[in-house]
Amino acid sequence: MERVLELSDYDLDYSSFQDSFKDLAKLAAKVAGTNISLVNLIDSFTQWSITNHGLNVEQMPREESICQYTILGDNPFEVNDLTVDDRFKERDYVTGSPNVKYYFGVPLKTQEGVNIGALCVLDQDVKTLSPEKVELLKIIANEIVNRLRAHKIINGLKNKLQEANDTKKKVAHDIRGPLGGIIGLAQVISEQGHENQLDEVLEFINLIQRSGRSLLELADEILTIEAPKRELKSDEFNLLVLKEKLEQLYTPQARTKGINFVINTSIDSATIPFSRNKLLQIIGNLVSNAMKFTPPHGKITVDLSLKPGTTENMLQVNVTDTGVGLSEEAISKILSGKAKSTDGTGGEQGYGFGLALVKHLVESLKGSMRIYSEAGNGASFEILLPQAHAR
Repeated sequence: MERVLELSDYDLDYSSFQDSFKDLAKLAAKVAGTNISLVNLIDSFTQWSITNHGLNVEQMPREESICQYTILGDNPFEVNDLTVDDRFKERDYVTGSPNVKYYFGVPLKTQEGVNIGALCVLDQDVKTLSPEKVELLKIIANEIVNRLRAHKIINGLKNKLQEANDTKKKVAHDIRGPLGGIIGLAQVISEQGHENQLDEVLEFINLIQRSGRSLLELADEILTIEAPKRELKSDEFNLLVLKEKLEQLYTPQARTKGINFVINTSIDSATIPFSRNKLLQIIGNLVSNAMKFTPPHGKITVDLSLKPGTTENMLQVNVTDTGVGLSEEAISKILSGKAKSTDGTGGEQGYGFGLALVKHLVESLKGSMRIYSEAGNGASFEILLPQAHAR
């Protein structure tokens, strides 16, 4: 659980790093003398290949991966011949294309000492890596983690900068009211002063008026910085963008298992911005869990809506499946954090972290989760997340 929480804290879009790590993947393959190199991040259900060299792969179920073993230890994990290893000899990538035999993986360990994934090299021939090459692969793995950490820090700085800009605009709005009042009052006093011939008072009031107008002009300049057309910030989604991301990430899983995967959005609020914080992790785990417990030819529907409110908007996510369903006891255990993992309808191995992670993340965002289901009749997970009004 600590590991998947650490990975979720990076709040990554797994589909956006192909170019960022392409050079390191290629370098790893050159160092090891292999045809294939992958940078893999592993969450509750899925191994995400955020960049690749020599093999066009983006994801696979965690239980089918080799890197799931690499992240269990502190040292590199090596398999000299996958074709004779009982854990891997029946895997499609061993028995069929690309017919790999050799595997060497290095854990991607964060500063907190948590393995969030692995850098791995693979080849069609049995190999032996020298100690020097192993050390070089470790250095490359450390650089991958450093870049991920830099990405996390940069995003944090962008958010703080945006907050500062928002504060600047709010201050500009706030000072307009008092300044307008000062100028109005000065105008009244100025008019009375003309009647009383108070030259010194009039000069002082004129100075107040000029200073007040200058500040108002400055406030107007600050307010006009914002572009006429509202663009999404780096830390925002709208329903259309969120739908596109979810389709990109999880349609391959649905096709592999023969499941009809549908995402619906509310039309009237489809372009309203909201925070993207942890959304891919929350919804992704719910979708992967639904995939796990829905048999082939079943259906999974994701309904996304944003309901405007006076003080805040409410993002509602419903993930509904036609799978095996849940008993009241099972629902109670999930919501209390006491649920244990079970295998899926296609024999998928369970790790017990997916729904526990969802519950933790939703609660950390001041949201709520409800589950509607009956054993044998599918399940529906409802997530409600409050969203501040976009500025």
